[in-house]
Amino acid sequence: MSVIRELRLGVNIDHVATIRNARGGGHPDPVLAARLAAKAGADGITAHLREDRRHIGDDDIERLSSEIDLPLNLEMAATDEMLAIALRHQPNACCLVPEKREELTTEGGLDVAAKHNQIAPYVTKLAEAGIRVSLFIDPSSVQFAVAKAMGAHIVELHAGAYCEAVISGDDAQRDIELKRLQMGAAEAHDVGLEVHAGHGLTFDTVSPVAAISEIVELNIGHFLIGEAIFGGLDSTIKRMRALMDQSRANALGARSA
Repeated sequence: MSVIRELRLGVNIDHVATIRNARGGGHPDPVLAARLAAKAGADGITAHLREDRRHIGDDDIERLSSEIDLPLNLEMAATDEMLAIALRHQPNACCLVPEKREELTTEGGLDVAAKHNQIAPYVTKLAEAGIRVSLFIDPSSVQFAVAKAMGAHIVELHAGAYCEAVISGDDAQRDIELKRLQMGAAEAHDVGLEVHAGHGLTFDTVSPVAAISEIVELNIGHFLIGEAIFGGLDSTIKRMRALMDQSRANALGARSA
């Protein structure tokens, strides 16, 4: 029988910075958003410092590191510049992600198998500094095996294909992608990796993913910030937290029956 684990919510505050940067100045403040997220029930804060600094900036990372009590998950590309920043600020975790200047958002998982020689030294250096290392990947046996061999502590499963299938109304593809996440989470857990998931999760897509017992953290950003325009950040995070908790409780009840 699967063990039902606690499910954490990591709130990504990148797009508060996107709005700020559209006009310049300091408003709205992503660090204030992080404080509000903490009060609303977030378990951690995620921020992606991109090479082009399109949203989160270096000063944001400095302030998040010194002013926020919640664990900081720094999303970053595997580059020497980002490694130096991570080692200086010592976040709780670093999630290595693929990054292309021309993309609007992260378009898929990191291919750690094909890029082993490029990525492995960064995993080693971060881990040696006491930073938990996460790899943002698509569900794949090969990717899990390589991630484990590299010394990563966590894999974050890319949930985008499942979410897109839900939005498009393609029920058959939705079921295929959800099964991939379910099987991938079980396999990653079995090889000794902590399992997270993220990308594209909304009120309409989160419950089936939250019910996957091996997943212990969901990282959600763009939807929460966008929805907060209409309902406020506090109520939006609380509603997402409630949906996650209810789904996990339902999964526990189903397994106990």
